[in-house]
Amino acid sequence: CMLDYVALDLHSFYPGALVRCDDRFARIADPLRQPLQGLQSLLSPVGTLRDKVRIASLRQRVRRGSEEDLLRPPHTTTLEALEAAGFSARIIERFFRPFLGGIFLESELQTSSGFFEFVFRMFSDDDAVLPAAGMGAIPAQLAAQLPEGWLRTRSPVESISENAVHLADGQTLRAPIVVLATEAPAAARLLDQPLPHAQAVSCLYFAAPEPPVVEPLLVLNGSGNGPINNLCVPSQVAPTYAPYGTALISVTVLGLAAADVETEVRRQLRMWYGAAVETWQLIRTYVIDHALPVQKPFNPLDQPAAFDECLYLCGDYRASASLQGAMYSGRKIAAAIAAVHSADGAANRRD
Repeated sequence: CMLDYVALDLHSFYPGALVRCDDRFARIADPLRQPLQGLQSLLSPVGTLRDKVRIASLRQRVRRGSEEDLLRPPHTTTLEALEAAGFSARIIERFFRPFLGGIFLESELQTSSGFFEFVFRMFSDDDAVLPAAGMGAIPAQLAAQLPEGWLRTRSPVESISENAVHLADGQTLRAPIVVLATEAPAAARLLDQPLPHAQAVSCLYFAAPEPPVVEPLLVLNGSGNGPINNLCVPSQVAPTYAPYGTALISVTVLGLAAADVETEVRRQLRMWYGAAVETWQLIRTYVIDHALPVQKPFNPLDQPAAFDECLYLCGDYRASASLQGAMYSGRKIAAAIAAVHSADGAANRRD
């Protein structure tokens, strides 16, 4: 692994969730990591007893074989896979739709079943975590491993051509191989290619004197009503995410938020947590129109590294729509380039 997990100081979410349904919160827990609360979850109104048994069966199935096996076609949609596995409409609507919707950034569950099974395996194998210094600590740690002077920032790229990168300030950088490691919209512009379809998301961050939940829990909207898909309190996962005596609250709304999104979100939050919501201060709203590439069943989950002989592409839109996919794509390209250079070196030695 390229990451130093100890240095990242990872903090874990609780292996389960609070689901808002029937005008109350119901807890569900992983029975393998939280045995007592997992047993109590069997009586949760989130799904039927048969649903809980089917989750255990699904978990066992996706953990067989390799992770790569899950990403190989043929695939259906996630919704079709859940229905084929016998899950009830109740647990699909109350748990799978908001939980997976927050990962896929789409609530219709049209994402590839292969990616769903891969994600479900990841959550089954280990905890969801946050680095103590924020997600930016991950690229910062990778960048720190580069020799001094190898990384140039604040240098926007105007265009690329064979073996060359042309900067907006007029400079041209030349290299035998160019790797385009950008988000999909930037890659589409530089390659003059159609922009891939994407999922949008809106994120609202609030500061509050008290957290609405004291445990490091994900809160899911299982009612299907209102704009909120899910909520969490990052400062209850990692205390470094907010000053002492303050809670940082993150609210996710799928799609592009309307102009009055804060009003609608606060209305729903008051129904959940009462008048205390009036003390919450909105810090910032992020509306991200290209948050994740669409991952339909017919979209390949592992695209070739080479765009042409001298140009390689990497990013989440070239693999699975996730941080994992982006990093896997980068490592795949590094291995491909190393293999080309190794072959060229062997050919030169023979010559």
